[in-house]
Amino acid sequence: MSVDIVREYFKNNNIDKEILEFPVSSATVELAAQAVGVEPARIAKTLSFYTKEKDAAILIVTAGDMKIDNPKFKHFFGMKAKMLSADDVEAMTGHAIGGVCPFGNPEHTSVYLDESLRRFDTVFPAAGSGNSAVELTCDELSEYSRAKEWIDVCKSIE
Repeated sequence: MSVDIVREYFKNNNIDKEILEFPVSSATVELAAQAVGVEPARIAKTLSFYTKEKDAAILIVTAGDMKIDNPKFKHFFGMKAKMLSADDVEAMTGHAIGGVCPFGNPEHTSVYLDESLRRFDTVFPAAGSGNSAVELTCDELSEYSRAKEWIDVCKSIE
């Protein structure tokens, strides 16, 4: 299970954070918010996209109430946003759909954090499975995920 990959990643990187595991699914923003007991916006969802070469993944972690703003994405990355196919998600991120997170990913994976997360003291990204999460400050998320940078490529779902 990829939650074990995250546990090992935390252990190997001296990250002392409790991984929350739930008896119910947390595979969507709404389910995760119910499992954790917070507003959906505080769920740090990880969206996965192809690189230009389609040989690696770009992960964008954003607030649960946001979605990709295609013009902003294209301006920042110089290409159109193309999400990973269901067949490629696990192979390219190290995690199955519902548990994709910015920890314990393959070496060639690039992680970016969307500015929308900064409005919260803590957020809850998945921890490698469809029934897990970890509570982190934005600074911890940035450090632990080894994010390349904070970017602004999302807009409200409304």
